[in-house]
Amino acid sequence: MTDLTQLGVKAIRDGVAGGDFTAREVAESFNAAVAGASALNAFIVATPDHALSAADAVDARRAKGEDLGKMGGVPIGMKDLFCTDGVQTTAASHILEGFVPRYESTVSRKLWEAGAGMLGKLNLDQFAMGSSNETSYFGNVSSPWRKEGANAAMSPGGSSGGSSAAVAARIAPAATGTDTGGSIRQPAAFTGIAGIKPTYGRCSRWGVVAFASSLDQAGPMARSVEDCAIMLEAMAGFDPKDATSLERDVPAWEAGLDANLKGKRIGIPREYRMEGTDQAILDSWEQGKAWLRDAGAEIVDVSLPHTKYALPAYYIIAPAEASSNLARYDGVRYGLRDLPDGSGLQDMYAATREEGFGDEVKRRILIGTYVLSAGFYDAYYTQAQKIRALVARDFEEAFASCDAILAPTTPTASFPLGENSDDPLAMYLNDVFAVPASLAGLPAMSVPAMLNPDGLPLGLQIVGKPFDEQGVLNAGLAIQQRAGFDAAPEKWW
Repeated sequence: MTDLTQLGVKAIRDGVAGGDFTAREVAESFNAAVAGASALNAFIVATPDHALSAADAVDARRAKGEDLGKMGGVPIGMKDLFCTDGVQTTAASHILEGFVPRYESTVSRKLWEAGAGMLGKLNLDQFAMGSSNETSYFGNVSSPWRKEGANAAMSPGGSSGGSSAAVAARIAPAATGTDTGGSIRQPAAFTGIAGIKPTYGRCSRWGVVAFASSLDQAGPMARSVEDCAIMLEAMAGFDPKDATSLERDVPAWEAGLDANLKGKRIGIPREYRMEGTDQAILDSWEQGKAWLRDAGAEIVDVSLPHTKYALPAYYIIAPAEASSNLARYDGVRYGLRDLPDGSGLQDMYAATREEGFGDEVKRRILIGTYVLSAGFYDAYYTQAQKIRALVARDFEEAFASCDAILAPTTPTASFPLGENSDDPLAMYLNDVFAVPASLAGLPAMSVPAMLNPDGLPLGLQIVGKPFDEQGVLNAGLAIQQRAGFDAAPEKWW
């Protein structure tokens, strides 16, 4: 039999529906792969019984001739930011260690209803704060990739590093991610997979542990554009429990996939040619333009003049919202409680947060509290929101002359774990190309393009108009077909 762990979402779904293999056989294969990949530290907890139970339900429906669902028979990894009924949800933090929700996030519920099963809860940067998956309370995630001729552990990107590592290592065919400032796209680029952040509001945030509420958006991570389209259809949709949810029909993205870009105009933002960007990244960008021309698109220059202000604005807005969202973790209602002898309520708050939050989370809470404080609110937070509006306006004006934008996903390829951990600013710069689309709430996707001279993956980013996930997916498909990226990491774990 074919090694089922080498199959993606579409191949598994269609194979189960066609009787080529059973959903249980798929679940058993991936459960074994997860159990054998502990060295990656991609999963905080494995849930093999969940995967098998969902698979058995799909096989039973097939035996009755019933519809199997858009994700029928596909086991996936669930980023440990999505609350899952009866399964520990920690956001990779100590303060939520042992928290077991009695409810299901809307996104995960939709996936289970579509026939997917859960292989386990995936590791991430604590509270989704990080770009290398080194801030988790449960330890670093290692990328399955290594530099040619070297054994140093490499970053899988962040915050969705467990998701990207699991998909790239073929221990999950797909995984959920969340993207606040690039946390789907950057890890996808680092590990040679595809990932899309849909328009803000496409996927419900209900039941997702909050980082920055006006930026957080769930999306799929998989090995191909087609697989991302399938999974996004299952995840998306209006949710009355989320006040920011879009009340719009979910398009048939899979059926609408078309790599013919004739008549489309692709914008190249001149401001994205930044100092410090690796030459291999710039070379891949040039190649991406050629691929899109070959697909029939016209390449045009566009300007996004406020790009240079986007990253500093993001690192004011996101920490400000985080400081508000994380105030709920106080040791009173759920999660960790540290109550020193003879202490009062304020002492308990301080001790619980000191023990429960990691250094990066504390750093962002402090920054956020500062920029929201009296005397500094207008000087920092209000100004950052004005910049956000200008960034969004830049995209609106650019889209008057193009249908989508092509840019690098990251300024560099993956780097060794520990290389940037003592330099927060260097770490934050990983998101320089991803943050503008997040501030504007636009759909954006990273697609694998090629390997750099060190044998590490590089990704290209497509940014689309609001609600135009189809255009983003189609441009991504055009790149995917021409890049022919089929490289996989050599197994060392």
